[in-house]
Amino acid sequence: MRKRIFLSSLILCCASLVAQQSPLSGAIDFHAHVGPDSLPRSVDAVDLARLAQKEGMRAIVIKNHYVETATAAYFARKAVPGMDVFGGIDLNLTVGGMNPAAVENMAKITGHYGRIVWMTSFDSCAQVRAAKENRPCAAVSRDGKLLPETLKVIDVIAKYNLVLETGHNTPEECLMMIRYAKQVGVKHVVVTHAMMAPIHMSIPQMQEAAAMGAYIEFVYNGLVGGYKEFDFADYAQAIKAVSAEHSILGSDMGQVTNPVHTEALKLFYAGLLKAGVTQNELDLMSRRNPATLLELN
Repeated sequence: MRKRIFLSSLILCCASLVAQQSPLSGAIDFHAHVGPDSLPRSVDAVDLARLAQKEGMRAIVIKNHYVETATAAYFARKAVPGMDVFGGIDLNLTVGGMNPAAVENMAKITGHYGRIVWMTSFDSCAQVRAAKENRPCAAVSRDGKLLPETLKVIDVIAKYNLVLETGHNTPEECLMMIRYAKQVGVKHVVVTHAMMAPIHMSIPQMQEAAAMGAYIEFVYNGLVGGYKEFDFADYAQAIKAVSAEHSILGSDMGQVTNPVHTEALKLFYAGLLKAGVTQNELDLMSRRNPATLLELN
């Protein structure tokens, strides 16, 4: 009798723990903007690491459009022991655009937590054209060919086994970068929020990128606020077409007018499930695939 009571209590206790488990348990946010930054941000790197750890998340990847974040990742890990925090470098004009020396330096920063290279975002020529701005841009190609300095950057990515993120470039430029990356041995490639402006990849283009081994990124930022272009059903349709095996999820949060990253991810996951994405597909995109990219598996 006592044994049955003990077992019943144990089952109830375990059920309670499962019920209390965060939907973010084991998840990885592959696209998180944080402070300090020259743009207003809702939280800094340490605060986000604490929030992520509280939710049981496995890792976060912090991004800044204008400075490397390997240093911030190092200090966030020191402040929040046990939380995996990674950074990288976004090749905008503040770091010299397509600058292989900047990438190599980032890769060598203490801890080697700088794992990602975004191939220019706010200063990409596609972004500048889309915004109808009259200012310099960080070019990756000319006359349908990748620039020599772009090739050198990708060579450095291969050398240090970094993740190549295609950035805010045209679909054609993204596909060219993926092709060259595969030629020189880059193991991990992500098409940065492929559906969003100014990239606007079509489903056949996303499928072509996936066929070459790239992961297609879907971010919550495309569903809310000033960057909203899509509904959950649009994302679910694209994910089904590309397959969850070749997709990853990120919040792309940090804007002061949007939900904080962890709350945004909860809304993101719940909305995708409601739109027809299965739990297994969600686990692939939010846990297993990002872990593969960061070589945490």
